Amino acid sequence: MSSGAILLGVASLLTSALLTALVRRLAVAHGVLDIPNERSSHSSATPRGGGMAIVVTATAAVLVLAAQGSVPRDLCMALVGGGIAVAVVGFVDDRFAVPAGVRLAVHLLAAAWAVYWLGGLTAVRLGDHIAPLGWVGGVLAVLGIAWVLNLFNFMDGIDGIAASEAVFVTCVGALLSAAGGGVTDAAGVFAGACAGFLLWNWPPAKIFLGDVGSGYLGYAIAVLALAATRADSGAVCVWLILGGVFFVDATVTLLRRLLRGERVYEAHRSHTYQWLARRWGSHAKVTATVLTVNVLWLLPCAVFATRRPDFAVATVLFALAPLVLLAVATSGRREANDRGHR
Repeated sequence: MSSGAILLGVASLLTSALLTALVRRLAVAHGVLDIPNERSSHSSATPRGGGMAIVVTATAAVLVLAAQGSVPRDLCMALVGGGIAVAVVGFVDDRFAVPAGVRLAVHLLAAAWAVYWLGGLTAVRLGDHIAPLGWVGGVLAVLGIAWVLNLFNFMDGIDGIAASEAVFVTCVGALLSAAGGGVTDAAGVFAGACAGFLLWNWPPAKIFLGDVGSGYLGYAIAVLALAATRADSGAVCVWLILGGVFFVDATVTLLRRLLRGERVYEAHRSHTYQWLARRWGSHAKVTATVLTVNVLWLLPCAVFATRRPDFAVATVLFALAPLVLLAVATSGRREANDRGHR
């Protein structure tokens, strides 16, 4: 990461923190509040839409880096164009109810836009071999971006968890995946913008991301991961490991709800992290636990996958298996807990 990008990352942190304060004041003044209901994990009305500060700050910083030549044009177009589309539909959804089909259509179009500029997932490393994916890689990339975008929305249910996850994944992912200056610098300013917001969102949160922010976080992280694979075909494994807590919790919960015949697009609070927040009576404990798992378990696994790319796929399975077992093992308890709150 260049010295100029480091300075811009610090500036992004400060700018995002100041903009979050402004957004919070405007949200309170105009009544843009998240009112608690039976599916909420918070107990008091809280301003929302703070993710707008991240969107504005990160977009401006990426444009500056692109103007300086630090971020290539295709990565800039993917991040800015699709990111703004995702943020806009999220912003409207924060104020009004946007139909699920419309949101999904915008998400898929934004994902396709990113794949158009970045070329899709052209190959993956399987042991000592590089497997070309062709057009299949493009389809997988579109679906993958759309899924990561939505899972961040699903996982943004308690204070601090989504923003802190974004800081961790982007900082470490860019450094470990040998992504090159463009991805590394873009990820650095993005992490700085998320960190500035996190100063206001850490438990107890003074403002929430809102859909404008949660979807944007997932989109930006997925695009950065995809861009990283252009320089390192094994990078997708590294980024998948680092985001393991979110991938596993969101995926297991989605499958569990599908098997129960529930409407998966409706709001709920049956994720593992939400169940733990109720059981422990603390958002801070759960968010801190996720960060601890990230640093003490997933980070070492990601480092190993980076140093031994021939074992990258096996390392993904090794790293995520305990998280899957934990999520599945608690399913019965969560179901009983869910019934008790209906």
